[in-house]
Amino acid sequence: MANVKDLKVNAPVNRLRGGLPKIGIRPTIDGRLGGVRESLEVQTMNMAKSAAEFLSMNLRHANGLPVECVIADTCIGGVAEAAQCAEKFAQEGVGVSLTVTPCWCYGSETMDMDPYMPKAVWGFNGTERPGAVYLAAVLAAHNQKGIPAFGIYGRNVQDAGDTSIPEDVKEKLLKFAKAGLAVAAMKGKSYLSMGAVSMGIAGSIVNEDFFQKYLGMRNEYIDMSEFIRRIDEEIYDKEEYERALSWVKENCRVGDDPNPAEMQRTAEQKEKDWEFVVRMTIIARDLMVGNPKLGELGFGEEALGHNAIAAGFQGQRQWTDHFPNGDFLEAMLNSSFDWNGIRQPYIVATENDCLNGVSMLFGHLLTNTAQVFADVRTYWSPEAVKRVTGFQLEGLGKDGLIHLINSGPAALDGTGEQTIDGKPVMKPYWEITPEEAGKCLDATKFRTADIGYFRGGGYSTDFLTKGGMPVTMSRINLVDGLGPVLQLAEGYTVELPKEVHDSLDSRTNPTWPTTWFAPSLTGNGAFKDVYSVMANWGANHGAFSFGHIGAELITLASMLRIPVCMHNVPQDKIYRPSAWSAFGMDAEGSDYRACCNFGPIYGKK
Repeated sequence: MANVKDLKVNAPVNRLRGGLPKIGIRPTIDGRLGGVRESLEVQTMNMAKSAAEFLSMNLRHANGLPVECVIADTCIGGVAEAAQCAEKFAQEGVGVSLTVTPCWCYGSETMDMDPYMPKAVWGFNGTERPGAVYLAAVLAAHNQKGIPAFGIYGRNVQDAGDTSIPEDVKEKLLKFAKAGLAVAAMKGKSYLSMGAVSMGIAGSIVNEDFFQKYLGMRNEYIDMSEFIRRIDEEIYDKEEYERALSWVKENCRVGDDPNPAEMQRTAEQKEKDWEFVVRMTIIARDLMVGNPKLGELGFGEEALGHNAIAAGFQGQRQWTDHFPNGDFLEAMLNSSFDWNGIRQPYIVATENDCLNGVSMLFGHLLTNTAQVFADVRTYWSPEAVKRVTGFQLEGLGKDGLIHLINSGPAALDGTGEQTIDGKPVMKPYWEITPEEAGKCLDATKFRTADIGYFRGGGYSTDFLTKGGMPVTMSRINLVDGLGPVLQLAEGYTVELPKEVHDSLDSRTNPTWPTTWFAPSLTGNGAFKDVYSVMANWGANHGAFSFGHIGAELITLASMLRIPVCMHNVPQDKIYRPSAWSAFGMDAEGSDYRACCNFGPIYGKK
């Protein structure tokens, strides 16, 4: 058993430079003084306070810190007060804008004109004053001016003095706010490319236009030789390294060596590999977010890091043909715990597949949980499983399975050893207990790397995901002439009998983590059957997040003007800006047309 009695949950901290985005609440009002405005001031401001309280109580940033809401100093009855509110929001670091009102207001005079900030308008559904009329008018103004906004309107009429928020309004407020905060969190941050293109994989060709125009992010680059420089010159916290190495030896279970006897590394070489990969992990983290300890050691420049909200490690082949692989580095950083305790996961893509890294980042920011990176490796039909193992697939997997597997960057949270009411889950780090972290470690074997793949040695993680978890697999792809597209598939993890899993797993590489994935089928298009899901997947990699978050991903994509080319989300769950309804009656076609028309959020090409 892993010795985790001293593993503490770290206090929330913002490890990136820059403040955390806040949600700005804009109470708009009928500006006519002399009886009209005065009669609405209290109700309008109370609506703003209710929205702020609800959002603050139900949202946290991915680092665990609470989400703050900022309310305009006064109700906004016209352009002067709108400008005053905009100034306050700029000073307070607001990154998401929500306008609320129970009444008629002057649409284009009171609207939020910031073209880069995600925005929504909640019009109160009441009979005393025409909040719905303002909502329609101001959304029309947003659409006409090319500043898309989300509309929020309750299904049922409320009384004027009712300060409660209906459930359908709550759902839209949260969906909008989560996606808006994700947009704001990425802006100004970096993707750190550690190395370059891995084995010709298109996803590791870093496209700066995509990052800058669609995500508002910077691109930072280091050569992998930087790892060697920092190891040789001891540019890392040596006290932490000793503590980390001791923790790894005590808590990381070493599995069988899969290599033929004549190819196996010696015990001395394996020991050196552990020392090397632990140093690599610490150095990769320092490269991403910096480390003040390095400043104390006299390395002021290195102490700063690259302010990277996500990163990728090239590894294959120029690195792994000679040095230990990056599997341990990726697996531990992507997990919600290490020798420093239980903490926010880092987002690190294997093979520097930055597009899969962005997919992982989306999932992390929407759910606050660790993400699993995998090859979309093999489609196993019920007939093929029956032929090879004699087992008839049943339950969630009865229609076939997709084997998700890669050499080790999957977060250990992906074992499914964290639970709620006895069911496997993946939790935000602040909800994970030391015992659950220990179970994740116990369920993982660190296997000596397959020398056929990794000539330089190292260690790969080997675990099997528990069945029954709702998950969403997603992927960003770039298409010439079109730009980025998002695809996603909601479904469930599946547990197979041990002998069946072993038989199927041994046909590929049993030293790597496996998730058996059954996408939810609709009977149509790419979700006609499991084979079609596999056939329509746009690349060799995918990322999956705990929970069915397809609707949240679609909302986020619409904010960034990224069309969705493949999903299995029910139509009544999809939430996009008001303007999308003007681009045709087929929802997915209108998504493409709207994204093309408005262009990337940070500037058209």
